[in-house]
Amino acid sequence: MLIPSPQLSAQLTKGLRPLYTLMGDEPLLQQEALDAIRVKARQDGYTERQVFTVSGAHVDWSAVLAAGQSMSLFAERQMVEIRIPSGKPGKEGAAALQQLAASSAGQTEVLTVVVLPRLDSTGTKSAWFAALDQHGVVVRLDSVERAQLPGWIAQRLQAQNQRVPAGEEGQRALAFVADRVEGNLLAAHQEIQKLGLLYPPGELLFDQIESAVLNVARYDPFKWVEAIMEGRPDRVIRMLDGLQAEGTAAVMVHWALAEELRALWRVQSSVAAGKPLPMALREQRVWGPREKRFERLLPRITLSQLETWLMQAHQVDGIIKGLRQPTWPHDPWEALLAWALPVCKACQGHTRVKQ
Repeated sequence: MLIPSPQLSAQLTKGLRPLYTLMGDEPLLQQEALDAIRVKARQDGYTERQVFTVSGAHVDWSAVLAAGQSMSLFAERQMVEIRIPSGKPGKEGAAALQQLAASSAGQTEVLTVVVLPRLDSTGTKSAWFAALDQHGVVVRLDSVERAQLPGWIAQRLQAQNQRVPAGEEGQRALAFVADRVEGNLLAAHQEIQKLGLLYPPGELLFDQIESAVLNVARYDPFKWVEAIMEGRPDRVIRMLDGLQAEGTAAVMVHWALAEELRALWRVQSSVAAGKPLPMALREQRVWGPREKRFERLLPRITLSQLETWLMQAHQVDGIIKGLRQPTWPHDPWEALLAWALPVCKACQGHTRVKQ
C-alpha cells in the first residue's frame, strides 16, 4: 500500500502494520516519519530496536533475516530498521527483502522498517519493491518544491499556533522565509521552531520574521536550471550568487544547464524528424515534473535558439577553463549569468509558478 507522508499519522492511529517502507531523499521528512513510527512502536510494546545499514557489495543478509524473523532475547517485541542508502540491495538483498516481506504477514513480535532513497522507475518496478508494497505500507516522502514551500511553512507555523498576516504582507513574509531556506528543509524546520521560541502564539509580523530568520539556503545547480526554465530571472541571479558563495564548482553549474539544453535539443530534433513527442521524451529519459516542463517549453523554443545556446555553452566552458572570449565577461560566474539570462527570458511566460 503506497501512501504520501502526510497520511502516515492517520494510518498509524488505525494500528501498526508489521512492515513499513520509507522512500525519499529529504532527511527531515525521513526522520519525522521514522520518529512517528518509533513513538507508536514504543506505545505498542516494541521496546528493543536493531538497525542495519546495508552498503557495499559484502553484506551479511543472513543477520538481517535472522533479526527480522526471530523473537528478541530481552523484550517481547522488537523493531528492526534496515537502511539501504543506495536504494540497490543487490541480488542477495532483493531475495532477502522479498522473504522478509512475505514473512511479515500476521507478524506481531517484529516490526520491520525499510528506509530507501527516492527510487527510479527501475527500482519501483523491481520484484523486491513490489513485495514491500504488497505486504506492507510504503510511505512516499516527496520533497517540498520551491512553489510549495510557502504553504508548507504556513502549515508548520499553524502547527505551533502561529500565523502570518492575511493578504500581501503574509505572502511576502512566507516568500521571505522560503527564499532564505531554499533547498534546506531541515534548516527551514529549525527556523520555524526558532520563531516559536522567540515569539508567543498568534500573528507574526514581517519585521519579526525578518529579524529572526537567517539566510540558510542551500543551492543546487539543478534547481538553478529549473529556475531558468521557469523564466524567473530574480531567482536565477540569487541562486547563482548562492552557488558561488557556497563554493560550488562553476564547471558543475555549467554542466547542469548545458545538459538540460542538450536534452531539449535532442527531443526537439527527434520531433522535427517526425517522432511523436512522448516517444522522444521517453528515449531521452525525461519524465515526471521535468517531462511536463519540456512539454510546455518545446512548442515555443526553436531548434535555432537551442543551437545558439549550445554554441554559447562551448564559449562559456572555455571561459571557465581560463580562455578569454570576445564580447563575453572574463569572470566565469558573470559569463554563466550572461549565458543563462537570455535562456531564462525566452522561457518567461511559458510556465506559471506560484510565488
